[in-house]
Amino acid sequence: MTAAVFFGCTCIAFGPALALYVFTIASDPLRIIFLIAGAFFWLVSLLLSSLIWFVAVTLSSPKDESVQKGLLIFGVLCSVIIQEVFRFAYYRLLKKANKGLMTISQEETSPISIRQLAYAFMTLVMVLLHVFWGVVFFDACETKNWWALIVVIVSHLLVSGLTFLNPYYKASLAASYVIMLLMGIWAFFTAGGSCRNLKRCLLCRDKDFLLSNHRAR
Repeated sequence: MTAAVFFGCTCIAFGPALALYVFTIASDPLRIIFLIAGAFFWLVSLLLSSLIWFVAVTLSSPKDESVQKGLLIFGVLCSVIIQEVFRFAYYRLLKKANKGLMTISQEETSPISIRQLAYAFMTLVMVLLHVFWGVVFFDACETKNWWALIVVIVSHLLVSGLTFLNPYYKASLAASYVIMLLMGIWAFFTAGGSCRNLKRCLLCRDKDFLLSNHRAR
C-alpha cells in the first residue's frame, strides 16, 4: 500500500512535467541545455530565499507565534519576488544567448523561439503554473507588455498565499486549479495556439504535425 501511494502521488505531481519533457524537450539537445540553465536559475533563487529565511528566523524569537507567522508570510513574499527576478534574469541571458546562436546558425531565423525557451495535487499545480508563467512572462518581456508581467507576479503571490489556507485544502486547491486553468489558456494562445489547431491535433488531422513527430523519433 505504501509503495502504491508513493508511486501514485509521484505520478500525479510530476507526470505532466515528465510528459512535457519527453514530448517537447528530450528530442532537442539545445532545449535540454536551456532547461538545465533554467533549473539552475530556479535553484539559485530558492537557495537565496532559504538563506534570507534562515537569517530572519535565527534573529527572531522562536517562542513568539505572531512573529513566526509574520516571518512565514514575509518568507513567501520574498521567495516569490526573488523567483520572478531570477526569471527575468534568465530571460535576459537567453536573449543574449539567442543572438549568439543566430550568428553561428546556418538558418536565417533563430534556432529556438523565445516562447519555446519558457519551458501531491498542489505540487502538480505549481509545476504546471511555472510552465505557464514562464511562457507568459517571457512573451511579456519580449513585447514589453508590462501589465502581463504584473499579472504573472500577482498570480504567483496569490497562489503562494493560498497555501496559508491549508489544511483547508478544498478552498486552496479549487482556487489554485482555476488560476492554473486560466493561465494555461493564456499561455496556449500566447505560444501561438488556436482553437482550430487544437481541434486538428485532437482529431489527428494535422499531417505536418504527425510527420514531424514521426521523423523526430
